[in-house]
Amino acid sequence: MLLSASRTRPIVWSDRARSLRVRRGRRSADRLHVPSALAAASASGVAVGVLLGYFLDPAAGRRRRHVARDRALSRVRRGERRAVRRARRAESHALGAARRTFYARRSRPEQLDDVTLAQNVRSELFGRAGADKGHISVNAEDGVVFLRGTPDHDEDIERLGEAARAIAGVREVENLLHAPGTPAPPSRSKLERERSEP
Repeated sequence: MLLSASRTRPIVWSDRARSLRVRRGRRSADRLHVPSALAAASASGVAVGVLLGYFLDPAAGRRRRHVARDRALSRVRRGERRAVRRARRAESHALGAARRTFYARRSRPEQLDDVTLAQNVRSELFGRAGADKGHISVNAEDGVVFLRGTPDHDEDIERLGEAARAIAGVREVENLLHAPGTPAPPSRSKLERERSEP
């Protein structure tokens, strides 16, 4: 058994009917916009009227105009001052950054005095290197650090000497550390140290 499907013909809108439909839609949209445009125009007209009445009032209008002018000029002047301050601050920051960069390249590490150098070496050795404060003494003379005393372990003698050499500001290390029960190594005189320097 064959079923025949009914064919429906699609509805074809003619150009004229389509244009009528579009025009009707535009008219209804225009009708909606007309009251809102009219309300906006009337509100702006009322606002202009109120402002004119406020500023052109024969009794107090002149004073109101002058007050409004003064406030507007005051705001302009404050804005100018703020802009000048911001420009000066930005200029100062840029100049400071340029000077820091310029002088950072040229600066040399400053030479520490002997007391400060000895304190730096003490804090490094006793803090980070783990040396015993009671058995080791540190002093400095013209950038040369002298280590004296008896560390607990023999391997600490070389380790502490190397740790002292790595500290900034130390030119040379005279390592006079020795094991307990052994004599201390002899110290070189200042003249011998100066001759040995390249």
